[in-house]
Amino acid sequence: MNIKFMPSFFLTASAVLMLSASSLALAARDDGMATVSDTAITATVKAKYLEDSRFKNSDISVTTTNGVVTLTGTATGPEASNAAVDLAQHVKGVNSVDNQIVAPIATPSMATKIEDKTLHVTHATERLVDDSWITTKVKSALLADNITKGLKISVDTRHHNVFLSGFVDTQGSMDEVIRLASKIDGVDMVDSSALHIAKN
Repeated sequence: MNIKFMPSFFLTASAVLMLSASSLALAARDDGMATVSDTAITATVKAKYLEDSRFKNSDISVTTTNGVVTLTGTATGPEASNAAVDLAQHVKGVNSVDNQIVAPIATPSMATKIEDKTLHVTHATERLVDDSWITTKVKSALLADNITKGLKISVDTRHHNVFLSGFVDTQGSMDEVIRLASKIDGVDMVDSSALHIAKN
């Protein structure tokens, strides 16, 4: 019986090819597992953000590569940005978190300016309403009074100060106009310098 032996060169090459194929298969399998793991991490982080009210007005994107979570987008402030990082770090499989979230910082001076401006507008509106209300009340009082109801008098109120202008027929009528305006709630002062007695 003749037995032929394969040269050692071919045996060695075959072994190398088999080892290479096995290595490639393992690498491919490992890569597949890493991809699934990254996908699962991304999905978990996103789900946690959706469940957390701190991120209600934030727009955060999540990507994961080899266990490294990258956060991009915008958050309502530094607190929300830090919370997003902390939450992602506690997800299983996360190795590290790369925080690229843009979060505006409201400085005390900016907040103070906004608050002061709001208060200024509010106070101005309240004063406008009060002055308008005073003017209406003075005019109503003049129309309801038997002495002053026929007089053509203009009434203007600024900062709770009533300015009267026009003509009256007698000094008594002028005094009555001033008295009626002065008794209205909220009036600080009555200026009758533009109020004159008509000459017959």
